This record gives sequence, structure tokens and C-alpha cells, in this order.
Amino acid sequence: MRCAIFAGGEIKDLSFIDVSEIRKSCNLVICADSGYNYARKLDIVPDIIVGDFDSYTENLPENVMIYRSLPEKDDTDTMLAVRTAIENGCTDICLYGALGKRFDHAFANIQVLVYAYEKGCNMRIIDADNEITVQGTGCKEYKKLDGWYFSIFSLTEKALIKKYYGVKYPLYDFELEKNFPIGVSNEITENKAVLQIDSGLVLIVRSKM
Repeated sequence: MRCAIFAGGEIKDLSFIDVSEIRKSCNLVICADSGYNYARKLDIVPDIIVGDFDSYTENLPENVMIYRSLPEKDDTDTMLAVRTAIENGCTDICLYGALGKRFDHAFANIQVLVYAYEKGCNMRIIDADNEITVQGTGCKEYKKLDGWYFSIFSLTEKALIKKYYGVKYPLYDFELEKNFPIGVSNEITENKAVLQIDSGLVLIVRSKM
């Protein structure tokens, strides 16, 4: 099952969001608190809205499930939305409004990305200029996007990169370390990049040049 989640981070331009694709392919749409503002602007009716509603204070829609939490909680509203998606059987999540000008929230949402991975869920953070996900052990392919950088960062102390090719700066049998950003601003030079990880967890960041 696939889910689209709208968080409340700043989105200056919504034009990058493919509304028709969300309507066609998503089994569930969830808004986290003021993320509902974006759904309204896109004329998307969510299935569920979660949060403590400290940032969204207007009337909530009828015929939509509302999960209201206390402001004094451990989870962020975005984490609540992701937990709700996973509890409803979603294994593929696209998260919008997770970056923006609040770096603390952006960093927290990277942690939510790791949480989703550990729960067996494929999750991506998407905005107009970035697409962020994680990869654990195993081999994956990534299609080339013209005009985009392709960066990898270790989220564990070390990640053993068995092979990483199809890129400008390939790696083989390399220990990617958490405290050294050697994987930043690479480029996919072939039709696809191949990344095989033997151990550890890696953050994948695709960014427009």
C-alpha cells in the first residue's frame, strides 16, 4: 500500500507535486497538522489528519478521520503521521513538506525516515529540489536524472560499500564513515547507478544542480 503524507514544513511552490499521480496510486493520504493547508491548496481530500493542531487552528473537514494528540507528546506530528500510515499497512510512503526553513524539523524528519526503514517501509522525502531516502544492506539501482546530484552519507558509524558504479566517482570495497562526507555531490554518468552495501545504513540524497 502506498501513502502520501503532507507535513507542515515550508513549501514555496507546490507545482512539483503530481496530484494526478497521488490520486491514482496512493491508497491513503495523511496530513500532519498544518500539512492540511497544502492538501487544501492542491484540492486533495485526505483520509486522515493527525496532530496536536497547534499550527492549524481553522475548521477541520467533515468525513475525514481526525487523530488528535496532546501538545505534550514525544512524537512529532510527522512521526504520528508515519506511524499511522504504517499501522494502516502502508509500505511505500512519499513525504512532502518535510524540509523548509526549520532545520531542526528537517533533521527530525531524517530520523523519521530511518524509523520507517526499520519498520520495513520504503519512504522518500520529496520537495522541488531534493529526493531523500535510505538504503541498507543489499544492491539497488538508481535511474539517472539529468541535472541532479547523487550523494550518499553513512548513517551508521561505518557503511561497507561493496560496489558503487555508474557514477563520476565510483567506489569499491570502501568503508564510508559517518564523520566524513566523501559521498557528497556525486553524479550519475550512466543510465543508472548501482549501489551495493554489505553492512550499515546509507542516506541517499538526490539534489538539483
